Amino acid sequence: MKTRIPILILVVFLSCNSKKDEKKTESGQQKLWSVQFAETVMHEADSLIYFQREEPKYEYDYAFLGDAIFELRDIDPKFGEYLKTYIDFFLQENGEIGGYKLSDYNIDRVRPGNSMISLYKQYGDEKYRVGIETLVKQMETQPRTKSGGFWHKKIYPSQMWLDGLYMASPFLARYAKEFNQPKWFDEVTFQLKEVYKNTVDEKTGLVYHAWDESREQRWSNSETGQSKHFWSRGTGWYMMALVDVLEYLPEDHPERGDLISILNHLSEALLKVRDAETGLWYQVLDKAGEERNYLEASGSAMFIYAFAKGVNTNWLDDKYLIVANEGFESLVNNLVVKDEDGFVVLKNTCGACGLGGDPYREADYNYYVTEEIVDNDQKGVAPVILAAIELNK
Repeated sequence: MKTRIPILILVVFLSCNSKKDEKKTESGQQKLWSVQFAETVMHEADSLIYFQREEPKYEYDYAFLGDAIFELRDIDPKFGEYLKTYIDFFLQENGEIGGYKLSDYNIDRVRPGNSMISLYKQYGDEKYRVGIETLVKQMETQPRTKSGGFWHKKIYPSQMWLDGLYMASPFLARYAKEFNQPKWFDEVTFQLKEVYKNTVDEKTGLVYHAWDESREQRWSNSETGQSKHFWSRGTGWYMMALVDVLEYLPEDHPERGDLISILNHLSEALLKVRDAETGLWYQVLDKAGEERNYLEASGSAMFIYAFAKGVNTNWLDDKYLIVANEGFESLVNNLVVKDEDGFVVLKNTCGACGLGGDPYREADYNYYVTEEIVDNDQKGVAPVILAAIELNK
């Protein structure tokens, strides 16, 4: 158990004039925001069913949420049990993963492997190791673009999406470190650089949501293969992939400097599209003030987490810690409310955004700003918890 959060430390970046009436501990101290959100999740969860699901499903976002809550297990063991209960529902004693098909080659389904590594280290149960190796096997045979980039899914041929870099890369980098499989360090650094090369916009420094090597998709630029817009959470997934991979990447790895350089260039680009009034980021990053665009919680939280972690590990300039602190305070003041029972509610999280498929998603501006907005969506709550933890170390 490695959580380094003293339970009674105040959230240092929240001013005494904060708009929120924070929950207090029995000793009168303000509860950590990470704990407040974790308790809200566990209050709302009926067994394994959290909010929008009618039944448990093997998904990247619920594993992501469980991983975030798992970081609080030193504060209360129940936070560690939450992840174990979720993964154990699907992972059989022989290591078979219920609800998973390797033949789908869905990169989203690899993300729970990170949870399995955490549980294997914590409990040592061999079924977790078998599950881990199953997901590694998928990535060994994952379809690739001609240039070597992982397809997002078998049903999306020749396409790399920013989302997918977070789903596989930190897991593979952690696997490489924990199980002495260094070839995966080379793979994940290549993948992170490959998608950046093909999605970065030279004018703004931002990264487009996806890239189609074939140029066959209606959403792709016929010359570059890039999609049409800069989606906040897509960029957030990529930013988290960078800092989480760097955590595991050896100090002497030859590509380490390149990843740190990408992190710095993209961070600088994000500062230029940060909302001047709130310090948060819009759903479509470069379209501030345009009709129906809105300040989006999950992408903002992911940037705050990446900035804080980047400074804490000396990959980013100290100015980004100021940005992260200001952003977190603004997020809780502008996008968090309390329900009638005193539990926290995170507003303004985009439910989901994709490209192509059936029915076909054109991924134009209208598409991004009209997708469903969800309260307390797991893809927003998880990075808020992680950002709160990172800012309280």
